[in-house]
Amino acid sequence: MEFIKQHIEGVWVIQPKRFGDARGYFSETFKLEEFRKHVGDVEFVQDNESFSTYGVLRGLHFQKGEFSQAKLVRV
Repeated sequence: MEFIKQHIEGVWVIQPKRFGDARGYFSETFKLEEFRKHVGDVEFVQDNESFSTYGVLRGLHFQKGEFSQAKLVRV
């Protein structure tokens, strides 16, 4: 995985390495040691994935206070 720090505080682009052949591909999308090395202490408690059909735009919601959440966004 390659971690690329962005200009916004706390924002990283995380580029997984993709290994592929005629059968398909494999990507490692999360490795705790790598996240801790680059981002700091992390503790994931929920991971969601959605798929949107052509023309659908989903928004990222910001929450604060009791319901605040850190977000890991994959594109």
